[in-house]
Amino acid sequence: MLFRFGRVALALGALAAVIGVVGVRRPDRDVRPLGTRTGPVRITQFYATTGAVLSGQKTRVCYGVENARSVRISPELEDVYPSPSRCVEVEPERTTHYTILAEGYDGAMATRSFTLAVQTPMVAPQPVHYAEF
Repeated sequence: MLFRFGRVALALGALAAVIGVVGVRRPDRDVRPLGTRTGPVRITQFYATTGAVLSGQKTRVCYGVENARSVRISPELEDVYPSPSRCVEVEPERTTHYTILAEGYDGAMATRSFTLAVQTPMVAPQPVHYAEF
């Protein structure tokens, strides 16, 4: 009887050891999604759809990355994630410097920046009407 429990205990110990070894994630070997290419992280595109905007107008900031585990754009934009081609709408209040930071599966970083000019609209002078005497 003792021999039978000893074998069970040994089997459970071996199983726990295997699960412990397999369950440990190494940071340098993150799992890539199916269909992604191997290689270093790359920013393939990062731009605004217009060169400048008037105050109160909207435009879009577009980006594309390859082999990225995560993506951040500063100043912080909503709904940003790794994608080969994606645009998000922005409405900057003043001239803004945008920076994208993409982190690869190997921990390497890629970054790129641009500045979007915001211009105040020119107000046309009102015509002056003179009264006749």
